[in-house]
Amino acid sequence: MRYHERPEFPEENEAMAAKLGFIGLGIMGRPMALNLRKAGHALWVHGRRPVTMEVLAEAGATACTSAEDVAANADVVFIMVSDTPDVEQVILGEKGVIRRARPGSVVVDMSTISPAATREMAAALGAKGADMLDAPVSGGEVGAINATLSIMVGGKRETFERVKPYFDVLGKNIVHVGDNGAGQVAKACNQIVVAVTIQAVSEALLFARKNGVDPAKVREALMGGFAGSKILEVHGKRMLDNDFKPGFKVKLHQKDLRIVIEDAHKMGLALPGAALVAQHLNALMGTGDAEIDSAAVIKVLERMSGMER
Repeated sequence: MRYHERPEFPEENEAMAAKLGFIGLGIMGRPMALNLRKAGHALWVHGRRPVTMEVLAEAGATACTSAEDVAANADVVFIMVSDTPDVEQVILGEKGVIRRARPGSVVVDMSTISPAATREMAAALGAKGADMLDAPVSGGEVGAINATLSIMVGGKRETFERVKPYFDVLGKNIVHVGDNGAGQVAKACNQIVVAVTIQAVSEALLFARKNGVDPAKVREALMGGFAGSKILEVHGKRMLDNDFKPGFKVKLHQKDLRIVIEDAHKMGLALPGAALVAQHLNALMGTGDAEIDSAAVIKVLERMSGMER
């Protein structure tokens, strides 16, 4: 079911329905918030653009004018926005969550941002008596709609256990990785593996084409062996079809790898594969391809090899 379809929502049961908040109602946040509402929880929501709140309001959620207003009503506030500065604005800004966060409340950031910034915001919320979990996700829009996301969580174990029933509404593979920031580190690792595997699949399919061998048949052969992967299955098909309708946009993957490379630079850590793909994503940004799927890395290699379609 897609998020713009109107599902049936149960009547709220005051005895069991938690008071939840959700801030950030984009391609990922909106279906996630709808799944929480479908589970019967009272929900206060805020989106930067008022239109994004309409489908939630139709589902029985309360639309709020600011992140501060969400925090004033909710015991657990979920955040799903694009980048570190966005999360900092939502939590620490003039009308941010921290202004009305109550002692004992929990802020759950499901965005993909800097681990260091996450730790700083957790400390700021802790000074107000509120807990924070960083819980970035993998699975894209389809995973958000179908509630099959992988969720990587950092923060106190007892806070994780408290929020776990709500995570169960949103995803399937839910792992408490460690303290604050650990969830963001795990997501960075995910993005490294995805990026470098996209690069590898791109190179393999181009190698097949240059040799006059059907890359679709090569992909089929590889899927049954040790080289088989979700990237080869899904993104390999995108590459073969030259169809880069976004599941995960270039601009978002570029942002994620920027965080990886910045942290690696601070630690003196060599990540040459991730750095290479980061440059290819930069090239896609430069050619106006920010909004297409990051599997389009193959387009950069095609241009470099004189094999553009």
